[in-house]
Amino acid sequence: QVQLVESGGGLVQPGGSLRLSCAASGFTFSNHAMSWYRQAPGKERELVATITSAGGSRNYAESVKGRFTISRDNAKNPAYLQMNSLSPEDTAVYYCDLQGAYWGQGTQVTVSS
Repeated sequence: QVQLVESGGGLVQPGGSLRLSCAASGFTFSNHAMSWYRQAPGKERELVATITSAGGSRNYAESVKGRFTISRDNAKNPAYLQMNSLSPEDTAVYYCDLQGAYWGQGTQVTVSS
């Protein structure tokens, strides 16, 4: 059974940083690309970043390029999203995603002074 559990969210001031983690189980993690999505109140779900199975290629939404970094550890099964220079526009629930078919409960990120 696929399980994805996000953690690491919280309240941070503008300009601050957070590192989100996604603990994955129930599938062969190293065989699959992983993504992070986010959904802000009243808005549609937005793809933030994707990393290929071996981590050799990463893609980002234009809105986060240069500020966010997606990574993974295929030996231990987590995926990460390092978020720097956060702004209030980054406030959302962030979800770890497997192939658009599985995601976790999400972790809330709030950027506010």
